[in-house]
Amino acid sequence: MPAVSHLHKWALGLGAVSGAILYYYSAQGHSDTKPLRVHNSWTTNYEPSVKWDHNWDRRDPKSLVKPMKINTENDENKYNEKFEAKKAKAVRHILMIRHGQYHTNGKTDAERVLTELGRKQAEATGKRLAELKLPYSLIVKSTMTRALETSQIIEKSLINVPVEDDGLLVEGAPIPPEPPIGHWKSERYSLYTSLQFFQDGPRIEAAFRKYFHRAEPSQEFDSYTVLVCHANVIRYFVCRALQFPPEAWLRICLKHGSITWLSILPSGRVTLYCLGDTGHMLPQNVTSS
Repeated sequence: MPAVSHLHKWALGLGAVSGAILYYYSAQGHSDTKPLRVHNSWTTNYEPSVKWDHNWDRRDPKSLVKPMKINTENDENKYNEKFEAKKAKAVRHILMIRHGQYHTNGKTDAERVLTELGRKQAEATGKRLAELKLPYSLIVKSTMTRALETSQIIEKSLINVPVEDDGLLVEGAPIPPEPPIGHWKSERYSLYTSLQFFQDGPRIEAAFRKYFHRAEPSQEFDSYTVLVCHANVIRYFVCRALQFPPEAWLRICLKHGSITWLSILPSGRVTLYCLGDTGHMLPQNVTSS
């Protein structure tokens, strides 16, 4: 057994390319000692548990340009031209707004109107969106009463922004949650059933595919789309966009009038700027149900 004076010495070396490498040096002077690698996000030999799907929106240029046999420089130039023509240039920003607090005791959707507090929440959110001074491209609202009313209030702060309705954005049950919650109630059923997931799931997934994708190659400038809709829809969108398990959507809590901001880069990468932000509201005005 080596004496105390022969304790091994350690030194930590950091490299931007190879990652953090813990170098082991022996005081014995052995030449066969090897570096021990500490896995960091930039370490080239690190294997992630789940890899990012770069073609999640089916718009990766590599999947849109037909492979061709390249024999000459001219062939290579032609391929590169086709590839560049399919590449996105701008960023698509999606700002999702949950509707304000509403009367949950209404028997029909028409009766589930915003409460007075819900109207204050929508007004605060509209002012916050205006303060951000973003060049908003479009406002799209769910056709349910509480979303329509919320959007109408927000629109007063975002003047001259085009507005559309979309029934794909109405509230629903996107996918059975994990872990399951058997007592969770819906508006149309006393309890969520497999039938409702079967009906709502494809519609909400269709809404995701409609709004979440990288920009068209023809889009020259960044776009900012506001979606005024519902908690279940937004939570599902977040999970899908970030490539989290979609069954995890019910683990997220969203407050009334909250702002959730996602950005889709030309490369197809997705960034979450904020999730359920209500910092623009007075604390006493923040509610979730």
